[in-house]
Amino acid sequence: MLTIYNSFSKQKEVFEPIVSGQVRMYVCGMTVYDYCHIGHARVLVVFDVVYRYLKHLGYEVKYVRNITDIDDKIINRANENGEHFEQLTARFIEAMHQDADALGVLRPELEPRATETIAEMLEMIEKLQQQEYAYQADNGDVYFSVSKFQNYGKLSGKKIKELRAGERVEVDEGKRDPLDFVLWKSAKPGEPSWSSKYGDGRPGWHIECSAMSGSLLGNHFDIHGGGQDLQFPHHENEIAQSEACNGEKFVNYWMHNGFVSVNEEKMSKSLGNFFVLREVLESFKAEEIRYFILGSHYRSQLNYSEDQLENARAALQRLYSALLDTETVDIPADSEYQTRFEKALCDDFNTANAIAVLFDLVREINRAKTEQRDDCDTLASLLRYLGAVIGLLQDHPEKFLKSQAGQKHGLGDSEIDQLIDQRLQARQSKDWALADQIRDQLTAAGVEIEDSSGATRWRRK
Repeated sequence: MLTIYNSFSKQKEVFEPIVSGQVRMYVCGMTVYDYCHIGHARVLVVFDVVYRYLKHLGYEVKYVRNITDIDDKIINRANENGEHFEQLTARFIEAMHQDADALGVLRPELEPRATETIAEMLEMIEKLQQQEYAYQADNGDVYFSVSKFQNYGKLSGKKIKELRAGERVEVDEGKRDPLDFVLWKSAKPGEPSWSSKYGDGRPGWHIECSAMSGSLLGNHFDIHGGGQDLQFPHHENEIAQSEACNGEKFVNYWMHNGFVSVNEEKMSKSLGNFFVLREVLESFKAEEIRYFILGSHYRSQLNYSEDQLENARAALQRLYSALLDTETVDIPADSEYQTRFEKALCDDFNTANAIAVLFDLVREINRAKTEQRDDCDTLASLLRYLGAVIGLLQDHPEKFLKSQAGQKHGLGDSEIDQLIDQRLQARQSKDWALADQIRDQLTAAGVEIEDSSGATRWRRK
């Protein structure tokens, strides 16, 4: 029985889809004006596991993850670069796909872009205006009237009176209330714009996701996900405008992954402590980063450090080492390990506990190897099968253990093989000093060797 922690109710709930056997899921994607950082990587990987596991349970999943390809940051960056905003977004959309593919993230069923959904946004805005939830201000912008929506603040737990009194709320001269948020921005000279009954302009950020999710998944769907930082005001505003427009419940289950921190401080560009994924990939393999993300429960804070990534590297080497010298065979239909593994994931997608089961399985594989038992291949095949459920252990074990991250300088595979051959010849000639010298050279280059029955196997540390 799958349970999900619902950010709206603040408790775990048994998952019951609106339509039996089907799941409609929407996740807020990237704003494409720069390369993905580790925070983006966490969102991509977390909801990739949700997607994979729902399909593993037999659900037919319609997964939508949007792309925000027009907003202030995009316009400003394009102006800084002296290029058209569409050139900028095309480049970073391609980069995002490359990064997601490297992390083993499956493509969503649909990936709508804001600029392709303008008509749907304007249709929603017009309905909201007709129902007096929206108004056009003297400055030409169209705003949502927060005070008209009775349940505003239910997701985030924030109170309207407290928000209105807070100095953090930006007061715009065109607003009737400082809490009102923009649905349509009137065009400024030199900015991209689209024609509408409200005049030329472009959409506000919040209306994008309501229009894209509603047009592709319907007014009421199962799961909406995103980073914890989107809970307020973005997701709160989505609920308000969607339910005001359609007169029905917007989403059944709200899921939010925790922040990524550096030295226990939230990672952010403003603090200058964020890490671009491509730079991290110069030192660590993509699967090591994926493992690092899945090693913690998705709702917890994830503390980024090279030590944590080194731990992920060591853990993956142990997992892959268990698969060495094994063949892929049929696995049992039901086993204690699979039952425990699925029980962990059914408990609000607890990947940390699921991975603990994989290590229990590794210990049993290693015992089977030592005892030369007949079930070794079956256990190893089960390990690979369960790893695939969360997007791990799909590389060839020897290839993974020999591969290195990024473009590090050092010994290449062929150079290592040559040194291994020279050492083997030295051992056969009983030139132990030369053999030890070559081993030390390999160790200094970050290469571990293992001798067995006249052959030597190597791996990178």
